[in-house]
Amino acid sequence: MSAEPALTVYYDGACPLCRREIGFYRDCRGAEAVAWVDIAGSAEAPAPDLPRAAALARFHVRGADGRLVSGGAAFAELWRALPGFRPLGRLFGRPLPGRVLARGYEAFLGLRPRLQRLAAAREPRLPDGTALPRWLAGELRSDQAGETGAVWIYRAILALSRDEAVRRFAAAHLATEMRHLDEIEAVLPRVARSRLLPAWRVAGFVTGAIPALCGPRAVYATVAAVETFVDRHYRAQTDRLEREAILPDLRALLERCRADEVGHRDEARAALDRPPGAVLRAWSFVVGRGSAAAVVLARRF
Repeated sequence: MSAEPALTVYYDGACPLCRREIGFYRDCRGAEAVAWVDIAGSAEAPAPDLPRAAALARFHVRGADGRLVSGGAAFAELWRALPGFRPLGRLFGRPLPGRVLARGYEAFLGLRPRLQRLAAAREPRLPDGTALPRWLAGELRSDQAGETGAVWIYRAILALSRDEAVRRFAAAHLATEMRHLDEIEAVLPRVARSRLLPAWRVAGFVTGAIPALCGPRAVYATVAAVETFVDRHYRAQTDRLEREAILPDLRALLERCRADEVGHRDEARAALDRPPGAVLRAWSFVVGRGSAAAVVLARRF
C-alpha cells in the first residue's frame, strides 16, 4: 500500500506562471512525498470542498490531516513539506510573517493577469503549441548539446582515422546522430536552444580526435563509454514523461533515440577484442564524467 502524501498541491497547469513555479518545486528534494494535482486537466471540481473556480483563482494545498489552506498560508505549508524550504515555511507559519505573506500574495493576485501574459509570450512551446515544462526544456537542450557533440565525435574520427572498419563504423553512426540532432531541433523551440553549441562542437571533436589518433580500440571504448551515459540520460527523460503521463509522441521520439544509442554502445563493445586495459578504463571514466558535467551545463545554457 502506498503511503499517504505529506501534502496535496492543487495548481493551474494552464497558467504559465504556475507551470514554471510548480516545475521548480517538483524538482526539489522531498517533492516525491507531495501529490501534485493539475486542476486545469479536468472540468470537475478537484475535491468536494474545493470548487474548480476557487481552485483556479487561488493557490490551495491540503495537509495530511485533511485541512485545506489557500493563498500565502498554502505556500508556507508547501515550504514546510520540502526540506530545503522548511526554515522558510516555519518562519511564515508564524502569525506576523504569515500576515505579511498573505498580503503579498493578495497583491500578486492583482498583477497576475499581466504577469501571465508576459510569461506566456516568453514560454517555449512545441511545434503543436504545447507548452514545454521547465524541466523538459532543459533536458531537450541537453539532448541538442549531446547530439551536437556526438556528430562532431564521429566527424573527428572520420577526419583522423585511416582504419577502414573504424571509418565504416563512424560513418554509419554519424548518419544516425545527424538524424537525432535534426529530430531534437525540430521540436526544441529556438528560444530554448543551447547557447553553447560552438563549445559542444569543439568538445565533441576533441573527444573523437584523441581516440582516433590512438587506434581502433580507443575509438570503440570511447563510444561505449559515451553511449552508456546517453542510455541512462535518455531513459531518465522517458521514465519521467511516462510517470507524468504527458507528451507521448515526444516520449516515443526520445525512446527511439535511446534505442539507437544502445545499439551503438553494444556495437562498440562487440568490436573490442578484449576488455579495456587500465589506460582505456581511465579514459572511459573521464569521458563518462565529462558527459555528465556537460549535461548539467547544457540544461542551463
